[in-house]
Amino acid sequence: MMWLKPVFERALITMSILRLSVPRQRLVRAFLPVGLLLSVTSPGSILAAEPIRILAFGDSLTAGYGLDDLADAFPAQLERALKARGHDVKVIQSGVSGETTTGGLSRIDWALGEKPDAVIVELGGNDGLRAINPVQTEKSLRGIVERIGRDGIPTLVAGMLAPPNLGRDYGDRFNSVFGRIAKESGAIFYPFFLDGVAGIAELNQADRIHPTAKGVAVVVEKILPSVEQLVERAKARRDGA
Repeated sequence: MMWLKPVFERALITMSILRLSVPRQRLVRAFLPVGLLLSVTSPGSILAAEPIRILAFGDSLTAGYGLDDLADAFPAQLERALKARGHDVKVIQSGVSGETTTGGLSRIDWALGEKPDAVIVELGGNDGLRAINPVQTEKSLRGIVERIGRDGIPTLVAGMLAPPNLGRDYGDRFNSVFGRIAKESGAIFYPFFLDGVAGIAELNQADRIHPTAKGVAVVVEKILPSVEQLVERAKARRDGA
């Protein structure tokens, strides 16, 4: 509130000068609009009026690879769904096709320049497709989540499942990474980003990896309750709770 001090000091000086000739009631009426204006335009009030900014930080599943219209991509569909539920939000698209967790770690500082109130981390699918050692995936993903955590930003970690052709041992080690990091960091955990879509031909593009617009709609429907929880955490942090 230090920004108010010069305003009040000027007001007090003016009132002292006018006090000799202006009745007190008239002085109150004269300065009442100023008080109301200050209460309406204080930094806290302005901040509360701004939408919650959610950074969708991921790979091609976030970027909308293969879709004809980016309005059908995950960030855009998620924003519409949240607004339909009464949430004042802005979902920022920060997906890069082909991104691995290591690539994500290298650009997280840059992405946080968007000043988000919350972050959804959707990475790991390309690590699995490339059979990257789960030890490396865990190291990079933990680095991403810890970097976000240093800014105190609420985070949702979206899990991924390894391709079944890589075998049970790889799958067990890979699949456990996401939940473990979420638990350690206190992030919200959504176990499988493609839940309800993976393996369903009519919800996927010809590559059988990337969802169609209808597939993305299912992803959004499934993850929406977890994202609403993320939004509530962001609101609580903004309110200082």
